[in-house]
Amino acid sequence: MKNKRYASADGEDHGIDLAPMLDFVLNLLIFFIITTSFIKEAGVTVVRPEASTAENREDGNILVALRPNGEVWMERHRVDMREVRAAIERLHIERPDDTVVILADKSSPAGLLAKVMDEVRQGGITEISIAAENTGG
Repeated sequence: MKNKRYASADGEDHGIDLAPMLDFVLNLLIFFIITTSFIKEAGVTVVRPEASTAENREDGNILVALRPNGEVWMERHRVDMREVRAAIERLHIERPDDTVVILADKSSPAGLLAKVMDEVRQGGITEISIAAENTGG
């Protein structure tokens, strides 16, 4: 049995029109990109201190992580203490409404936390939160 092919009135073979399907797939892709919430990470894992009065807040767009060995991490990169203010200034110019959340490991030095908070304030952001684990007390 011969393979039947469909021809148009002008005698040329035409395949299936894929344009509507591609439009549909592109619309789905745009929908998923817009509705996806992107998770920001500081780049390292820290053990947060516990606090019974800790509040769950969804804001905090700039994450600064402090490791127990004194390392400072921002945007998945280790930064020197002298670079913190410049990085905060750059991010503050790009997104002036952002706030800072400091993820300080419970074993990190308190003096380092104070220095980072000072650098963030000098960088132009005054709303700073310190991440803690809620003990539910």
